[in-house]
Amino acid sequence: PQALAGFHDVVKRLPGLYGFKPTTIAHDLHPDYASTQFAETLPGRHVAVQHHAAHVFACMADNELEGEVLGVSWDGTGLGTDGTIWGGEFLRVREGAFRRVAHLRTFPLAGGDSAAREPRRSGLGLLHEMEGDAAFARPDLAVRLGFEPAELSVLRGMFRSGTGVARTSSAGRLFDGVAGLIGLRSRAAFEGQAAMELEFAAMEAEDEASYPFTFAGEVVDWAPMIQAIETDRTASLPVGRIARRFHNTLAEMIVAVARREGLPRVCLTGGCFQNVVLAERGIHRLTATGFAPYWHQRVPPNDGGIALGQLVAAGAAPQG
Repeated sequence: PQALAGFHDVVKRLPGLYGFKPTTIAHDLHPDYASTQFAETLPGRHVAVQHHAAHVFACMADNELEGEVLGVSWDGTGLGTDGTIWGGEFLRVREGAFRRVAHLRTFPLAGGDSAAREPRRSGLGLLHEMEGDAAFARPDLAVRLGFEPAELSVLRGMFRSGTGVARTSSAGRLFDGVAGLIGLRSRAAFEGQAAMELEFAAMEAEDEASYPFTFAGEVVDWAPMIQAIETDRTASLPVGRIARRFHNTLAEMIVAVARREGLPRVCLTGGCFQNVVLAERGIHRLTATGFAPYWHQRVPPNDGGIALGQLVAAGAAPQG
């Protein structure tokens, strides 16, 4: 409540401080965000900006880029233009417009926002996407992911009925799911904790190998990677090496889409690119294969920089 009150106070005071009257109000596409709901109470022209496109616009502005780029926008979650939950996006972006050209394979999250606090739910969602109801027959499932039998029974019912289950392409939840599956963390004290621990584990290991994946149409499929991770885990490969191979694979996914799209400039943005291992590996592999990678310099890649992208989009939006 204090943060929201402070936000309202700043919005009220800034026009007077700088002597201007806003005529255009930019905000996120998601109607349930408190910031969106407040924006809609303000007079003026309203421009709703898709979350992941705003990240790319911000990265382009930060690097003073014009023309078309391939934007790799990876984070926790954000509302997509198709009404589903995005988070692992590849977008062709130019002059305030964008087109989704690829995304990570979607998977089900039981409990919606609860999954951000429980990486074990993301791990279960990955297994369920690959195996369906048979995932619940795994003898080690409860102990491995830290579920009580009663909890698994409820979750099984949710997956079967679809009630309280959302599909997402989120790279952030993919990080969480892998962290849960390899035993790093089943519950998190804050969003991103499991992904950070996966990053730290990767920092402690040296391994140039990557896992298999497939890419067809718009879908970058992580299922072969998860199967290989399961094999490595069963073979007792050190967690750090699994984590390093996971990061290496994500970088190869980026390169694969970049090669198909053929745009020389690639922007890496979204909260996942606060991850040093992912960012550095992505930059290295893109450069090595002839692309020009761009990343944030003056504004953060996470939602702390998204207002800049919203401003860019609103400035390019047609009047009327």
